[in-house]
Formats: sequence, C-alpha cells, structure tokens
Amino acid sequence: MCGDCQRRAVTNPLRVLDCKVEADQPIIEKLPSILDYLCEPCRTHFDAVKVYLDDRGIPYQVRPRMVRGLDYYMRTTFEVVHGALGAQNSVLGGGRYDGLAESLGSKVHSPGIGFSIGEDRLVMAVEGEQQATPLDLFVAPLGAAATRHAGKLARDIRRAGYSVELVEAKLKRAMELANKAGARFTLIVGDDEIAAGLYALKNMASGDQQKMTSDEILAALAATKK
Repeated sequence: MCGDCQRRAVTNPLRVLDCKVEADQPIIEKLPSILDYLCEPCRTHFDAVKVYLDDRGIPYQVRPRMVRGLDYYMRTTFEVVHGALGAQNSVLGGGRYDGLAESLGSKVHSPGIGFSIGEDRLVMAVEGEQQATPLDLFVAPLGAAATRHAGKLARDIRRAGYSVELVEAKLKRAMELANKAGARFTLIVGDDEIAAGLYALKNMASGDQQKMTSDEILAALAATKK
C-alpha cells in the first residue's frame, strides 16, 4: 500500500478506508466491512435510522468505507450530497457524539449530533432569494411509535409547503420548545391520536386546541398563513 496508508494502519487504521490512491483500492476492497462488526445495540440503532429515512422517502446509500476525521463520533456518521454540484458535491458531513459532553466534564448524559457545512456549496445549492419565515408547525410525538408516525405526517406537511420541526420529548418540555421556536401551531401525536386518526392541534397564539384529521390540519395552516 502507499506510504500514507502504511502510516495510518498504525496511527489511525480506519483512515485506510478513505484512501484515494487507485493502486490501493483492490487491497481495500478485501478489508473487513464495519457492518459485519456492529454490536447489537448499534445495529438496532442503525436499523431504526434507516427505517426513519425510508418512512420519509429520503434516498440514501450505506457506505461502509465512509470515514469521518473525528474520533468522538459514534454509531451513525453521515454526509449529505447535492446532485448538481459536480465532483465536489458534498454539502455537509457529521455524525452522532453521545458521551462527548461527559468526556468534557458534564455530569449529565447528553446525546448529541453535529455537522459542518461547506458554505460555498450550500450557497450554490440554494436557488433564489431565501427569506426567513416563522415556524408553521411544531410536532410533539409521545413515544417511539408516535415518533415514526409523526415523521410521516411532518414529511407530508412539509411537502405541502409548510415549515415543520419535530422533537420527541415529554409534553411539557415539547410545549416549551414550541414556544421558544415561535411556532404558530403545535401538533400532539400519541397512540390514542394515531388509533383515531385525529390529532391535537394547538394554536399557540390563542391557546385553542382541537382534534383534527391530517387534511383538516393542512386546512387550518392554510387559513392562518400570512
């Protein structure tokens, strides 16, 4: 292998997978895949990530050889690419870093996720003038099953042209986050709401709360859109 890979094999073995030297590729192709060595909790977590992506219709590729350069990343790392930017098509990249806060002295377990964005590529990918708009809808799912269902609702409402944020948290905390985000409405999604096909939609300005179908939610958003 090339000199860089021989050095990396000692100092940072995973970086060997990121080698771009053409002559090294046949050797790298024969190396073990990280997918064959996932522990059960990480495999379950990764399967859930893929389910959420599939539910939302977000296309993706699993790239076992993708390497991020920071050692504190864990479980899923990711990269977002744009199809119209040519060879330099990576817009952002990052990953999970549960446990990073504790390693820096925090006494509280703080799951985390982060990424860095190439500003020039982001500007190239965004067409036209972009104006800041208020958050139309904050979705508050109550539990894991509701989170998956709420993800599909959020996807459909976004496709209708509305801004949506979804956060799984206890209801009191979710309402605090909705207020902080300046959301016009908050949608509460729990097991009972899913079974009935009726969701609790709260007008954050008036405090009124009503049970509505998904079509009625879109109508309410449209009726109050400025």
